[in-house]
Amino acid sequence: MDTTTLLSVKNLSVSFSSENKENQVLHNISIAMAPNEILGVVGESGSGKSVTSLAIMGLLPKNVTTINSGSIQYDGRSLLNMDAKELRAIRGNEIAMIFQEPMSSLNPSMKCGKQVIEIILQHTKLSKSEAKSEVLSLFKKVQLHDIERAYNSYPHQLSGGQKQRIMIAMAIACKPKLLIADEPTTALDVTVQKEIVALLKQLQQEYKMSILFISHDLSLVSEIADKVVVMFKGKIVEYGSKNQIFESPKQEYTKALIYARPSLDVRLKKLPTIQDYLSHQEKETEVVTQEQRNTHHKKLYSAPALLEVRNVEKFFLSKVGLFGKKEFKAVDDVSFKLYEGETLGLVGESGCGKSTLGNTILQLQKANQGEILYKGEDITKLSSSQIRKLRKEIQLIFQDPFASLNPRLTVGKAIMEPMKTHKLFANDAERKEKTMDLLHRVGLDPDFFNRYPHEFSGGQRQRIGIARTIALEPKLIICDESVSALDISVQAQVLNLLNELKENFGFTYIFISHDLAVVKYMSDQLLVMNKGKIEEQGDADQIYQNPQKAYTKKLINAIPKGI
Repeated sequence: MDTTTLLSVKNLSVSFSSENKENQVLHNISIAMAPNEILGVVGESGSGKSVTSLAIMGLLPKNVTTINSGSIQYDGRSLLNMDAKELRAIRGNEIAMIFQEPMSSLNPSMKCGKQVIEIILQHTKLSKSEAKSEVLSLFKKVQLHDIERAYNSYPHQLSGGQKQRIMIAMAIACKPKLLIADEPTTALDVTVQKEIVALLKQLQQEYKMSILFISHDLSLVSEIADKVVVMFKGKIVEYGSKNQIFESPKQEYTKALIYARPSLDVRLKKLPTIQDYLSHQEKETEVVTQEQRNTHHKKLYSAPALLEVRNVEKFFLSKVGLFGKKEFKAVDDVSFKLYEGETLGLVGESGCGKSTLGNTILQLQKANQGEILYKGEDITKLSSSQIRKLRKEIQLIFQDPFASLNPRLTVGKAIMEPMKTHKLFANDAERKEKTMDLLHRVGLDPDFFNRYPHEFSGGQRQRIGIARTIALEPKLIICDESVSALDISVQAQVLNLLNELKENFGFTYIFISHDLAVVKYMSDQLLVMNKGKIEEQGDADQIYQNPQKAYTKKLINAIPKGI
């Protein structure tokens, strides 16, 4: 056996079967990993990144998976020839995995400490008390601040970053030789993401383990990886050192991936996409000058405000001890104005109050104090029937389009539903015609009318969600983390679409996100929120170029700039 190779995947081809059809998802994949090495795997959704990692772990669904060809060797042993018992002994012990969504990987009915103890007891000869000490030591190692609280908490009582740290503690509990991290930071704030990446690098050096780091974020991969694999449609299109891939890529697709990253220094009228590059349309990107921006803003801000939020407060009561209650202010004395045709960016870390503020404006939650004036009228004082009418004017685009679409309704019916509720158009035939037009407008084939949500990709579902929102032709749309789970190229397509619809329909947006780069690109004005309060507010470009507050500087510095 070659002692310089820890993991060797050779000519791996995998197919999934459904309804008597074979769909090949991996085509002759070959990768090799040395001990103590970080290999980054990048590519868009559907490129085969996660399927490769699940094949290594032996976690592909048995009844629908066919390994057509190839081998997977770990430490000189064939993983494909191992039985279930042999695989269980290796999994968690020698090869561990951190999944993309910690909430679905942790048992919701079990305290976090107990879940990590189980792993240690299964793979080591430690006693229960020794295992508990080991868990607390691991929690300290992954930089959980209150380790006793984390140990005794259920997953839902912790933030996204804390849950991800629990997952890392679980993965490194047995000091594995190989750690597979599948999109481990996708749903996290930039500041938490930076901490998690630094933590993984530190643990890798301490334990001398290898990490297979899977992500669609090129900047992030360039900050952590030694070598990089680029995947596209189940194939490896390029493989090399980090410097070679990012500084002198050979393949057109790799060049397109790098080209499609949004610029943080130049404001483009239209974000570049992978498709633009591959179809040689990249020269068409038009820069928005400061002069054009100033002229646009002068016109915007000369009209009366469409929405005015005055001294709004929203607090929740949380239980303390047996009988005590504590007040938690999610939104604390927030005031701002929003003008017709404007995009107002709302940015901050998880738990800063962004979504609560959005929900309060939508009247999904009632403000405890303050006024919210829409077209001059205080909407906090409206009756239930008046709020229902207001719903046509103020709409929401959700973070997770799949969760917001009824799986039993075809997408055509899902888009027609709000039109019916608000009695738009004379009959279903007219509504269907409007729906076909909307599908076309958001870049989808009108033939999709009779398909169900599960038949679409994440980007397509987000477009369906947008079509459903704009069906009512609202005045104000709140986009709550509506592109955070999308690949960079799909994200660019959706953001371009939102801007195009804004120009065509005269929409006004409140754009909520923890991704400062995206918010900066979309926004005229920017609100930076921290612990329920507005930390900083002003022109988006000016705040990015010259932040005044330490908190804003921290958010900007945390944006991965690796390439």
